[in-house]
Amino acid sequence: MIKNYTCQNGVRIVLENIPTVRSAAIGVWIKTGSRNESPELNGISHFLEHMFFKGTKTRNAREIAESFDSIGGQVNAFTSKEYTCYYAKVLDNHASYALEVLADMFFNSTFDKEELEKEKGVVCEEIKMYEDTPDDIVHDLLSQAVYQNHPLGYPILGTEETLSTFTSDTLKKYVYDMYTPDKVVISVAGNVNEEMIKEVEKYFGSYEGGQTKQELIKPVFHQNHFTRTKETEQAHLCIGYEGLEIGHEDSYSLIVLNNVLGGSMSSRLFQEVREERGLAYSVYSYHSSYLDSGMVTIYGGTGANQLDSLYNTVKETLDVFKRDGITEKELRNSKEQLKGSLMLSLESTNSRMSRNGKNELLLRKHRSLDDMIEKIDQVTAEGVHQLANKIFTEHSSSLVSPLENWKR
Repeated sequence: MIKNYTCQNGVRIVLENIPTVRSAAIGVWIKTGSRNESPELNGISHFLEHMFFKGTKTRNAREIAESFDSIGGQVNAFTSKEYTCYYAKVLDNHASYALEVLADMFFNSTFDKEELEKEKGVVCEEIKMYEDTPDDIVHDLLSQAVYQNHPLGYPILGTEETLSTFTSDTLKKYVYDMYTPDKVVISVAGNVNEEMIKEVEKYFGSYEGGQTKQELIKPVFHQNHFTRTKETEQAHLCIGYEGLEIGHEDSYSLIVLNNVLGGSMSSRLFQEVREERGLAYSVYSYHSSYLDSGMVTIYGGTGANQLDSLYNTVKETLDVFKRDGITEKELRNSKEQLKGSLMLSLESTNSRMSRNGKNELLLRKHRSLDDMIEKIDQVTAEGVHQLANKIFTEHSSSLVSPLENWKR
């Protein structure tokens, strides 16, 4: 049973009691990510994620780490394009302590100048590591091709240039302006009772933030082909199509479509590109949903001399998909696979905490398991076929390759 509570200052709390487990997962979700940044502040959300672990008024970085290690818990964080999350998973009897440490990090981080400079070096190394991973770069390159100068096209990590300008005051101002109570959700899942809501409210229920109101600009889907020449063993290709925003009525049809196309080992792309033709070790598709837009991405990596074959095989697979739709067997198998994945994920307190936090933050509503299974069961082959013809039209692409002049 999911309990919702809104504090007087606007912070929302969502709690799911799971009495059959001995753990608790706690997440602090903030509705700000790289999409909310200006060009000059690109990367600040991700950098803040790092700096919250670098010391508070009463704990240094080592003591924060030891706080969780000493109780056998885990603590981590991640930044996306539209939100940031700091979370911990601990034994249920340590839930209150974990909440206190997370609150300490959230409210009392000092952003010490010495730690700041050290962490800039760490994130610069992270950016360099990313640059050495062409199968990661190519996805960022596709976002730039599709969204151009829109903030959804910005890299989450930022750049070494923007990073170098961040100061302690910059971080504090950004937190004050953007980490406002109306943008914060505390999600708790595990063997905890409703007393936990009172504890969360004690820490998060009375703080105030800035009054920055930000109007999101809906992105335009551009058709571009961006190439980065790099001395790689493989050519890495991404093809992107305009998808659906979060909560769209056709979302479940799209989940089935993606699963049949490239979301599993039995998918058409995996079977055709890898199993039948041996063109790639890694080939898959996925869908990214944002508040007002989305993108279906197809990725494949192959030898540069086989790039034309890979591209043509993907195109042929999509042409057949658009012409014939999916079979009843594919529909049935995909539905069962999705329902199985959904139910298995419910066995993890982390997964439940994440699902509840994200739903509350972005949709402000929660579907029961029965509702979601019903939505999956309602997907039809005809609906998937129509959606495929709607989506697989104009596209953008990106390529990281040793080739300089490949023409698609």
